[in-house]
Amino acid sequence: MSVRHPIISVTGSSGSGTTSVRDTFEQIFRREHIEAAFIEGDAFHRYDRVEMKREARKAAAGGDPHFSHFGHAANLLEELEQTFASYAQCGQGRTRFYVHDEAEAQKHKALVGTFTPWEDLPAPTDVLFYEGLHGAVVADGVDIARHADLKIGVVPVINLEWIQKIHRDKRDRGYSTEEVTKTILRRMPDYVKYICPQFSATDINFQRIPTVDTSNPFIARAIPTADESMVVIRFRDPRGIDFPYLLSMVHDSFMSRANSVVIPGNKLDLAMQLILTPMIHHLVDRRRRALCGA
Repeated sequence: MSVRHPIISVTGSSGSGTTSVRDTFEQIFRREHIEAAFIEGDAFHRYDRVEMKREARKAAAGGDPHFSHFGHAANLLEELEQTFASYAQCGQGRTRFYVHDEAEAQKHKALVGTFTPWEDLPAPTDVLFYEGLHGAVVADGVDIARHADLKIGVVPVINLEWIQKIHRDKRDRGYSTEEVTKTILRRMPDYVKYICPQFSATDINFQRIPTVDTSNPFIARAIPTADESMVVIRFRDPRGIDFPYLLSMVHDSFMSRANSVVIPGNKLDLAMQLILTPMIHHLVDRRRRALCGA
């Protein structure tokens, strides 16, 4: 971790809502006049879309039917850790963009499913913000979690996650429910090994839970809305958290454990603003004091 070059890492599985969390952070950065460098986890995938399909077929032919974007083999985790370490040391690093759709293709002047060239992060910046799958990984000799000053986990309960993935892939990629189900099953070992353990290393977790029946996610006709959900917020270290203030500001919230608050799903943005703004201020103020004392 670094006083002069702090890192905020938001980790969540695909479709968990990390992008909306990034939007909240961007609002905070803009309002508080904080300059941030951004890294998207997709930038550190090892293969583009065509290569990934080829490698998955090759792995299956070789007896590994579980090759996935969740695992180490499909990602540049050593390079991601080095980027975190470089930024923590001197505020520098490199990233690139993975082109998801036609809108991004036009923006980056690249083909859908490919990467843009590597480029340096902007400088100087107050903080590095990472959003992706592996922001708190500790596995296979890689320890990305140790470099992040604030680690946030964003994850829905698993049935809700599956519903979100099924609906997204059917809508955006034209997959059938059966095809998405195969993808879920293929990813499961890597999900258990690489994704789940990260949420024990995070400082705060935001977990969305539906309040409607999601017993069979493979036939759900609609994704539960924010109004049909609650969010469990878990603090790894609750010391210093003003729970009475938080409960008073978020209507219908309550504490379920000494380190956990439950809020209505439609109050997530408000809760994140209340919780994260002072934490970000602390990181940036500490950085600025260190620079002034240099």
